[in-house]
Amino acid sequence: MKSILTIAGSDSSGGAGIQADIKTITAHKMFATSAITALTAQNTTGVRAIHNAPAEFVGQQLDAIFEDIRPDAVKIGMVSSPEIIQVISEKLREYGAENIVVDPVMVSTSGSKLIEDEAQNNLCSLLLPLATVITPNIPEAEILTGMTIKTKDDMLAAAQSFAPKIFGGILIKGGHLADSATDLLYYDGEANWYRQEHIDNPNTHGTGCTLSSAIACNLALGYELPEAIAYSKKYLTGALKAGLNLGKGSGPLNHMYSL
Repeated sequence: MKSILTIAGSDSSGGAGIQADIKTITAHKMFATSAITALTAQNTTGVRAIHNAPAEFVGQQLDAIFEDIRPDAVKIGMVSSPEIIQVISEKLREYGAENIVVDPVMVSTSGSKLIEDEAQNNLCSLLLPLATVITPNIPEAEILTGMTIKTKDDMLAAAQSFAPKIFGGILIKGGHLADSATDLLYYDGEANWYRQEHIDNPNTHGTGCTLSSAIACNLALGYELPEAIAYSKKYLTGALKAGLNLGKGSGPLNHMYSL
């Protein structure tokens, strides 16, 4: 059985973060391990409070995992302090981690910035260069590149500008585009476009976490990056189409729709 490590924050409502990651990994019939970077008090209507874990404790979690159940892939989500980012990057290098998917959680759904400037600098200089693929949405890609992204041409220009700064691919998710919801993977100097089926479902809490975890699972199976993303998007589409409707706000997906 493949083992997938998720390094992320806990979502008390179960729709995103560690909880969404574990559900996604389980749905892919793999074994999930976790290193929790933060506790959050949140539900479908928003985040009430965030409590970061001590960086040293995050490092101890990673030691415990890599020394016993070595992961076949790693997904990284919410890492909001510079110290935590530094520890994670040091441990991933120390253990030679493979198949690293980084979902740079930087902007909330309402548009609020979720990461300190120093943490953002560490993210860009220490963590993103280790990734097999990074998966920013358009607001996050704008922060990373300093560019305004309104069209597919803008997406491509942003990806090309940022590509030299990382080792792997960049998947810019196009859900914020005005005219379409097409995703772009820029990898090895090539652009791969993924046309997105429109799904009439306002409950999208945790879609980014879910997609990045699914990509980690498919990379662990040995798929090349473009193929791993295609399979992961198919899974995400199914979870959205299942039409789960929980909570008073933007509710979670049905991660277990296929079971």
